[in-house]
Amino acid sequence: MINKWIAGVILLLGSGLNLVQAAPTTNLETLMVKAPGVDKPMAFKVNLPASYGENLDKRYVLLFDFHPRSRGYLEGMHDWMSHNGDWPWLETIIVTAPDGDQALGKLKSQAIEQEGSVALLDFMEQSLLPAIDAKYRTNGFRIMNGFTGNAGLVLYTLLNRPELFNAYLAASPVLSDDFAYVIKSATDKLEKLKGKPRYLMLTTSDSDFEQRQLADFAALEELLETTNHPALHYKVKRFDGTYYMTQPILATAHGIEWLFDDYHRVLSPDSEIAKGGVKAILDHYSYLSQQKYGFPVPSTDSLIALADAEFAKDKDKGLAVYQAAVEANPDSHSAHDALARAYGELKMYDLAIAQQKQALAKTDHPFWTRKYSESLAALEAQRH
Repeated sequence: MINKWIAGVILLLGSGLNLVQAAPTTNLETLMVKAPGVDKPMAFKVNLPASYGENLDKRYVLLFDFHPRSRGYLEGMHDWMSHNGDWPWLETIIVTAPDGDQALGKLKSQAIEQEGSVALLDFMEQSLLPAIDAKYRTNGFRIMNGFTGNAGLVLYTLLNRPELFNAYLAASPVLSDDFAYVIKSATDKLEKLKGKPRYLMLTTSDSDFEQRQLADFAALEELLETTNHPALHYKVKRFDGTYYMTQPILATAHGIEWLFDDYHRVLSPDSEIAKGGVKAILDHYSYLSQQKYGFPVPSTDSLIALADAEFAKDKDKGLAVYQAAVEANPDSHSAHDALARAYGELKMYDLAIAQQKQALAKTDHPFWTRKYSESLAALEAQRH
C-alpha cells in the first residue's frame, strides 16, 4: 500500500500540475428509466468520472444509492479518493435515485412493508441496471450503498437478490419493526448465498438516533458470525462517539478502502500467499480477477516485491521471478523495467537494454518516459 501511495505522489508531481487542483470535473447526466406499468419514466442522476470522456476504452465500476442527496457527498468523496490514479477508490459511475418520485417510492414501500414483495428488485434487475449498462461503459462490478432506511434496503437486496450487486455498503441500517423483513429472513437466506463472492460492510454508532436499531443490529451481527455463508465476506464496524449525520461519509470511506484493498495492496514477500511463490501469487490475482471483480487485477507489483526479496538472496531465483512478472503482465512497463534492472546488475547488458526499451514502449507518461530513458542511456554506456 505504501508503494502505491509513493507512486501516486510521484505521478502527481511528475505531471507538472500544481498541488492545488480544480473542483471535481465529473459530468452529471440524467438517465430516464421506465418502470413496468408506470407511464412517467424515472429521472436517475448519473455522475460520470472525470476521465470518462477521455479514456474511451475504459470501463467503470458502478455505485448505486437510493437517496437523492447522497449524490453530493459521493461525488466529492469519489473525486478526492480516485484522482490519484484510482487509489484508493477505483473510478466509478455513481447513480442516485430521483427525489420524490412517487412510483419509486411505492416500490420501496412495498419492499419495506409487504413480506415477500420483489417488485423493487424486479425493477432494478429488469429495468434500472440494464438501462445503466446499455448507456454507460460499466465493467460489471456493482456496489449498492445506503444509509438508514436505504441501508435496510441494501440488506433486503443482498438477502433476496444477491446477484444484483457485488458489494453492499449498509450504514446505520433501519432494522426495527421487521423493516423489509431483513431480520426475520436473514438466517434462512444467508445460508442460501452461493456463487461468486459478495461483500458486505455493515456499520453503526451509538448516537441517540441509532439506539433503537442497536438490538437488531447486534442480532444481525450474531447471525453473520454463526451462519454458514461461505460466499459472503463481511466486515462490521462501529463508529461510536461520532455524529449521526456523519455516518454515511465514514461508512462509505471505510467501505471503499476495505473493498478495494486487495486490488491496491502489494503482497509482502513474507505474506502467506507470497510464501507460496509465483504460482500462489498468480492464483490469488486470478481469483480476484475472475471471481471477485470480473476484470483484470494485475499481479505486477506483488511479483516484483517477491523478486526483489529473492534476488537479494539468490540471483537466479530472483531473476526467474522477474521473468515471471513480465510473462504474466507483458504490457506492464514496471515489470519490464524491473527485469531490465536485474539484467543490468548481472551485467547482461543486451538483455537489459531490450527490456528497458520495452518499458519505454509501454508508457507515454512523461515521468516514466524520462526515468526509463535515463536508465536506458546508463545501460548503453555500461555496455560500451
